[in-house]
Amino acid sequence: MPAPYAPPEQRQPFENFAPYRIHRVVNMADGDAERSFIQDIGGSGGSWRWTGKRPEVRVFLRTNQMLHYVIDFAIVEATFKDTGPVTLSFFVNGHVLDRITYKASGSQHYEKAVPEDWVEAGKDATVGAEIDKVWISPGDHAALGFILTQIGLRQE
Repeated sequence: MPAPYAPPEQRQPFENFAPYRIHRVVNMADGDAERSFIQDIGGSGGSWRWTGKRPEVRVFLRTNQMLHYVIDFAIVEATFKDTGPVTLSFFVNGHVLDRITYKASGSQHYEKAVPEDWVEAGKDATVGAEIDKVWISPGDHAALGFILTQIGLRQE
């Protein structure tokens, strides 16, 4: 019979500990990205897509805790020379998270915490952006907004 021993030292869990973090970010390079599209995202395949005025995606979340809106996009020089500075509004479930004016073309990354009451755990959430001025293509009259690489919600 083994000798008795004391139980191991008990430790408090880390504050805000989660064994995994939820990432519901739609990457345009993903083969199934189109399944998440709601509106204004064009093209097929590749690592980026042209948007219209208000691109929007649907993501499913198991939690509403510590979520951050995330988007990687680019304002194209060819369109920017005609539109000038553009303002992008960022949305979660129809709520305006922020509005930012971009005064130069180029790649951009935006990230901001999302209020917990804007997202319901266990349900789909809509995540989008809206550009105030679209560029109209002289050839086919297509309305182009910006180049989208990824958009969604990530748990921090």
